[in-house]
Amino acid sequence: MLTKVSKLTTAAKRMLVGRPFRSDSLGHTLLPKRIALPVFASDALSSVAYAPEEIFLVLSVAGLSAYTYAPWVGLAVALVMAVVVASYRQNVHAYPSGGGDYEVATKNLGPTAGLTVGSALLVDYVLTVAVSISSAASNIGSAVPFVSTHKVLFAVAAIVILTAMNLRGVRESGTLFAIPVYAFMIGMFVMLVWGFFRIGLLGDQVHAESYGFGLKAEEEHLLGLPLVFLIARAFSSGCAALTGVEAISNGVPAFRKPKSRNAATTLLLLGSIAIVMFMGMIVLTQKVGVVYAHNTSDLIGAPAGYEQKTLVAQLAGAVFHGFPAGFYFVTIVTALILVLAANTAFNGFPVLGSILAQDRFLPRQLHTRGDRLAFSNGIIFLAGAAIAFVVFFGAEVTKLIQLYIVGVFVSFVLSQTGMLRHWTRLLRTETDPTQRARMKRSRVINAVGLTMTATVLVIVLVTKFLAGAWIAIVTMAAIFGLMKLIRRHYDTVSRELDETEWDGVLPSRTHSIVLVSKLHLPTKRAIAYARATRPDTIEAITVNVDEPDTRALVREWERSDISVPLKVIESPYREITKPVMDYVKRMRRDSPRDVVTVFIPEYVVGHWWEQLLHNQSALRLKGRLLFEPGVMVTSVPWQLTSSAKARAGREISAPGSVRRGYGDEL
Repeated sequence: MLTKVSKLTTAAKRMLVGRPFRSDSLGHTLLPKRIALPVFASDALSSVAYAPEEIFLVLSVAGLSAYTYAPWVGLAVALVMAVVVASYRQNVHAYPSGGGDYEVATKNLGPTAGLTVGSALLVDYVLTVAVSISSAASNIGSAVPFVSTHKVLFAVAAIVILTAMNLRGVRESGTLFAIPVYAFMIGMFVMLVWGFFRIGLLGDQVHAESYGFGLKAEEEHLLGLPLVFLIARAFSSGCAALTGVEAISNGVPAFRKPKSRNAATTLLLLGSIAIVMFMGMIVLTQKVGVVYAHNTSDLIGAPAGYEQKTLVAQLAGAVFHGFPAGFYFVTIVTALILVLAANTAFNGFPVLGSILAQDRFLPRQLHTRGDRLAFSNGIIFLAGAAIAFVVFFGAEVTKLIQLYIVGVFVSFVLSQTGMLRHWTRLLRTETDPTQRARMKRSRVINAVGLTMTATVLVIVLVTKFLAGAWIAIVTMAAIFGLMKLIRRHYDTVSRELDETEWDGVLPSRTHSIVLVSKLHLPTKRAIAYARATRPDTIEAITVNVDEPDTRALVREWERSDISVPLKVIESPYREITKPVMDYVKRMRRDSPRDVVTVFIPEYVVGHWWEQLLHNQSALRLKGRLLFEPGVMVTSVPWQLTSSAKARAGREISAPGSVRRGYGDEL
């Protein structure tokens, strides 16, 4: 049965993950630019599906008149994005190892800054998955009402499917993801170009379904500081468009050579495409008259039962009015790229987790690759955390967006500060005029990037702290503290293992104890093996939990030819583990320099249900004995018939068994 379960588990794993890859085939997972762009840039590209929407949503608090500020808010976001892209192009050239912001901060600002960046990025990657998948559910829900009413279920299923695809390996996932990402880019550009062409050149009246609606404003006549605060909050929400930029700096090792140049080129393409889409959507939204509100009850003039569609769906419906295929194409590819945008985190999170684990800030299991050369444990951990956020916040983008971008801008600020120190340090020793000019230019770019990102971080903290950003900050602090504790544990273990030199002195004496329940073949084998180790003393012990059985065992032992003495340990409360532990501890107290070896006979069975019927006392006892210093535990196996049949079945069913010498059984 165990064999069948093992085979079924392995078969299911191979169907889900695929066949394992050899370690020396890792080079085959390296990505060309045409595949790297959709793999690493899908997050930033897809943010145009919800970042402009969040700008209009925030501005709607002040009524329709506040929409006039949207293009200016969009220009400010686009400027920050351009500066950040230019800054990170310096990062990928200076630090191509894949450590990204964590490596930059650690090497230039110290381990505390690096750990801060690490905790911030881990939270941001989780939220990237949660926000992207939740937005995908909203977009599909605009075309399929069933999804709209079951957003959480859809989001969880999408994360599970995406996890399985990433477990198969980055190259296969990248090739598969390229088609919908490029389809999204084509769909968005066609929608924008055709929309502006109809409005500007053909003079068509292109109106969204919400055109002409009124809006119940919470604050219609905002002036002065409240208006500035509202615009700043809209700007901070729009800065969600910058998330994902840092993923390329974390994924440089996945690029084909020359890695840095290919990564920098991909980053430039990412920034250019995202800015054009982002600004195009904001301007087109105003042209077609989209009215967007937190609740449909705030829409004046909306028909009864009106369901508010996403911004992308309303734009596609207006531009492709009379051509449903265009609407469904844009809606579907938008939902697809939002699902796949989470792939940026599925590429970045495991790599960062592996680096942190290598530095002993996370469990070592996150450092190693799985069967398919992907960091499987990191992928699974990310999926679980993202599902938790999706379920807790009901897959609502507006709620999740309040937690978003805090982490990424913390890493932006520390990264750019580290880059300033990096260039300053190099300039102290560099004498070549050409190199010095290049370094000074890079330092200026990173200085502008620091100024921009620090300003945005302050705005985000001021405008979003009470709205939910505090949750992200608390989570980051908790992860930071947890990683400190993990590192302290690993350091403590390392000191315990390394600092104390072993003098090589053998124990003065060795005592062997054989546990006995009955005088049968497993007991005789255990005694024979214990005697073969040539201990100084040897004895058998049994625990008296049933008086008649114990007396019968003593009589049988006396009649046998076994020369090893049998000692009976009393157990008034019919326990087995505690009396044995007390006996072993007494021996250790009497002779602290001696070693006690406990031999435990165990059955080897072939069926899972047989394991439940045997060896339970032995497992409990071994678990306790392992904590006792100076005590060794030895299991003496006895193979039952069922185990022999299971072993024979495995040998016969193995491919090539005849050529390996197992043909006689056939």
